[in-house]
Amino acid sequence: MQARPWPWIIALAAIVAATAGILLAMGRVPICTCGTVKLWHGVVVSSENSQHITDWYTPSHIVHGILFYGATHLLMRRAGLLPRLVLSTIVEAAWEIAENTETVIQRYREATIALDYFGDSVINSVSDIGAMWLGFLVASRLPVPATIALALAFEIGVALVIRDNLTLNVLMLLWPLESVKAWQAGA
Repeated sequence: MQARPWPWIIALAAIVAATAGILLAMGRVPICTCGTVKLWHGVVVSSENSQHITDWYTPSHIVHGILFYGATHLLMRRAGLLPRLVLSTIVEAAWEIAENTETVIQRYREATIALDYFGDSVINSVSDIGAMWLGFLVASRLPVPATIALALAFEIGVALVIRDNLTLNVLMLLWPLESVKAWQAGA
């Protein structure tokens, strides 16, 4: 007998709504202070980066979903897809909240080339959660080699275009290297 999906779908919506509420309570802006909402904003070194629906960091959140699917598939195989997606959403939402604390924003500005980073808008954070869902669901459907190839394509492609990606982001937050920072700055 298949479990009813509605409690899980309601849980997903509640997590997103709670995340948005927490971010607003933290003082995050709902949308870009420029007053517009763009589907895509492709200028990384810009006050509008991480302020619109999608940007060059959206693929990183898709990769989060791929990684979360893989981890929950290995550790919680019997739990079913929706409970694993709910747990993954909690982790992604926790990251979106942590990423927008003054401590982490300051860390980005000190350790990376993101000197103009002032945090995400709420619409960007909510969209990042949606991108994670996309990665999770794609990983649940694609064969493992295709999923790995997709994640690598995102990581390599974004690195080639903007000199940043999920791997470099984690590296520079945890163990900043001047050589990487110089390369990211185009030096």
